[in-house]
Amino acid sequence: MNKPNDSILVILTGGRIDSIWDGGVDEIIVSKHSVIPEYLEKLKIEGLEYKEVCMKDSRALTSADRGQIVELIKQSSVDKILITHGTHTWEDTVDYLKKHLGTIDKTIVLTGSSIPLKDFAFSDAPFNLGYALAKVEELPAGIYFCVNKKICSAN
Repeated sequence: MNKPNDSILVILTGGRIDSIWDGGVDEIIVSKHSVIPEYLEKLKIEGLEYKEVCMKDSRALTSADRGQIVELIKQSSVDKILITHGTHTWEDTVDYLKKHLGTIDKTIVLTGSSIPLKDFAFSDAPFNLGYALAKVEELPAGIYFCVNKKICSAN
């Protein structure tokens, strides 16, 4: 008998959670590469697989980017998926996932933050990442938003 894959696939798309602040500009800039894997590896969290789709402000995500997310979910043997995403358009991504995945037999959780993970002592990102990782383990199949100790079903 095969043991189910108890890993979590972390799909990285950018957004505020994975941004940096350039002191010369009054805005947040999405990092070239995600800082999330390094952060979680330092915490010794095991059983995570990472796939970086893009590093964009969520308002810049395209259908092609969302298509890549769908393909990663379909191709993965993992049934627990965490997607880091900007909060501006995560509803659009959820609508795309529902349309292109059909019946969902996996637990998919989207999370993000108001303040970037890197270089901000009072960021909500560490809590949101931890909370979302805990919830993806226990929620039934479906699509959810987990942020600021709240869970919202995408339905």
